[in-house]
Parts: sequence; C-alpha cells; structure tokens
Amino acid sequence: MKILITAGPTYEPIDPVRFIGNRSSGKMGIAIAEEFAKAGHEVVLVIGPTEAHPTVPTIHQIRVQTAAEMFEACAQYFPQSDVIVFAAAVADYTPKYPSSNKIKKKEGEFLMELIKTKDIAAELGKQKQAHQIIVGFALETDHELSHAQEKLQQKNMDFIVLNSLRDKGAGFGGDTNKITIIDKDGNVTKFDLKAKTEVAKDIVQYVNKTLKRN
Repeated sequence: MKILITAGPTYEPIDPVRFIGNRSSGKMGIAIAEEFAKAGHEVVLVIGPTEAHPTVPTIHQIRVQTAAEMFEACAQYFPQSDVIVFAAAVADYTPKYPSSNKIKKKEGEFLMELIKTKDIAAELGKQKQAHQIIVGFALETDHELSHAQEKLQQKNMDFIVLNSLRDKGAGFGGDTNKITIIDKDGNVTKFDLKAKTEVAKDIVQYVNKTLKRN
C-alpha cells in the first residue's frame, strides 16, 4: 500500500529568528512510518522541523517548516495514498504580517495579528475516496472524548487516536504514549501506557483491522 504520514510541529515565522510552534518531537509519527515501512509498504513522511528522523531507509522524507508547506506536500501525495495518518501537530494560527527583519524589543505591550492556517486534515478529508483510510490524532486537555469525536466527524476520518496531557507519560517529547482509539462507528478502545514504538504497532494493527472490515 501507499502510506502518507505527517509528523512533528510546524513553525510559523514571526520574523527571521522567532516563530510560533509547539513541543512536538515527531517521534510518534516517525514510529508509525517505520512500522508501515518494515511491513513492506511505500511510505511518504511529511515531517516538520525536528531533530528526530526515521532510521528505515525506504521511507521517503519530505522536510517542511510551515503549515502551508505541509499542506502543499500532503496535497501532492494524498490522491494516490491508500492510508493517511495525520500525526503532525500543525499550528492553528500563523502571523498575518511576518517581518523580514528582526523585530526590536519595545516597551509595554506587543500586539501581533494572527490568521488561521489551512486545516490540512479537514481540507483533504473532503477529497477522501472510498478505498482510503484516514487516521487523525487529538491531543486534548479537557473534555477529551467529546472533542476527539467532534474532530473525527468534522474531518471525515475513519478513526482518531486520542491522548491526554492529563495522562503521565503521554503527549509531546517523551518516548512513551497512552492512547485511546475512537472509530467512526463510535467504538472506543483504550490502551495502556507503552513505548511509542509499541503504540505504533497498535495503530498499524488497527488500520489493518479497519481495512478488513471495509
């Protein structure tokens, strides 16, 4: 199969030295990419700015910086992909007027106008074909289940991987994760805290189960 995966953060430039970003390491998306690649699938990994990198040489990496660049890369590979995993932590907003020069420090408040970035999963979800499986991720801090279910429906996904910053060992940066998978039929499957490499195996197995069911 042809697999498209996003991973890592995006950096939205404020000026040449500052940006809006987040703490995503890209490790979860990379682990999923490696699991698919080891199974012999053709994997394209669109990855934001992070020091992490896959070790499986057959993975085709596309390095990007911004949400706009990530969308362009995904839009190119989406139509021919059988499975799409949106694991990246894409910035929701980007500066409307990024400065070409370093912004000097000023007294008092500094106000910056932001505009919404393109929602990659939602936009490409509108183009979903019958044979495609779309997997999303939701990192939440409150009302986790309801927020994840809403995201699942709005973005035309087959299932969504939820993790909560309330769970110790889950979230950005670390080598472990604790997930709950919710599918479009309302089924909820909870998993224990595991290494991200093991979590990746659970997600790939769930993809395979979804393919068989469809």
